[in-house]
Amino acid sequence: MSGIYIHIPFCKKACHYCNFHFSTSASLMDRFVTALLVEIELQKNYFTEPVHTIYFGGGTPSILPIEKTEEILSKIKATFVVSTDAEITLEANPDDIDEPKLLQWKQAGINRLSIGIQSFFEQDLVWMNRAHNAFQAKECIAMAKSAGFQNLTIDLIYGTPTLSDEQWQHNVVTAIAMGVPHLSCYALTVEPATALEKFIQQKKLAPVDAEKQARHFELLMQWLQQAGFEHYEISNFAKPGFRSRHNSSYWQGQHYLGLGPSAHSYNGKSRQWNVANNSLYINSLEKKIVPFELEMLTNEQQINEYIMTALRTMEGISLSKIKAGYGDKTVDKILASASKYIGNGNLHFENETITTTTNGKLLADGIAADLFV
Repeated sequence: MSGIYIHIPFCKKACHYCNFHFSTSASLMDRFVTALLVEIELQKNYFTEPVHTIYFGGGTPSILPIEKTEEILSKIKATFVVSTDAEITLEANPDDIDEPKLLQWKQAGINRLSIGIQSFFEQDLVWMNRAHNAFQAKECIAMAKSAGFQNLTIDLIYGTPTLSDEQWQHNVVTAIAMGVPHLSCYALTVEPATALEKFIQQKKLAPVDAEKQARHFELLMQWLQQAGFEHYEISNFAKPGFRSRHNSSYWQGQHYLGLGPSAHSYNGKSRQWNVANNSLYINSLEKKIVPFELEMLTNEQQINEYIMTALRTMEGISLSKIKAGYGDKTVDKILASASKYIGNGNLHFENETITTTTNGKLLADGIAADLFV
């Protein structure tokens, strides 16, 4: 099962915590879409299997004029074999959502929305420098459901200085009460070269409170389990039948093609990534050259990538799968590294599968790195 990711590198505002590639100027948007259509054509042979998921990410894909979104989707469907029941997701910000646009997205073929709510509190949104307000955060969900988008997810951020435990509970309870079937919840992270990092360095903001973040995550797991959500990946929770098919295929090591500046692609044996510069991306594709760098993956890199992604999921690491591809010695090495975490209760080992426990989920990335071969 393969997927296509399209990076739309434009935003209205720069959120203080964000380190994704984007521009707050839309002056290159028309040339960008033209270049993207050329890249789709040039990458038509990247894989031959049917495409089961298409994901518009960013940036802020919801600021694209609807005719541009339709043009991109039409080109993909004309170039690749797209499954008739493909999951087609568009990331949207609350301030871009209105009833006419929702209907236009549905008519264009978008069948899943990922809405960047982040918080239902005005104070949080101002602190983050989001473009929407607390009223829009709730209103857009109601509008999306009314327009027929039953398959939707929202993003929430926890561990911010402005968010108390009680407010965090309010955010989660509000999402549940509004019938949102999927939540992606992220701890506030201080990324390099962001406004947030600069403000902390200048002592204008306090450093991130790691204890508070851990507490918020533990509370989140408790609340959503009680509400009937599956904790199917470290940061993702879904009601049965509403897992993200696109992201799940990534965590399962399926192939995907990334289109647009900074987008990554993976075909099982190599990884490649496009230049993270809008002008360079456009200029290159105007010469019909895809501007990417390529890395061929060694066996060790392939195993380690599988360990890193699989350990984040509820299915965990399949030692049978590793044994079939890389032999008994690799399995023995991983088990030896995992033994201390199994012993201290951070990992669970059963039926040739290694999974994180509730406590282990707090340390998953560090544990995974320790299991690398």
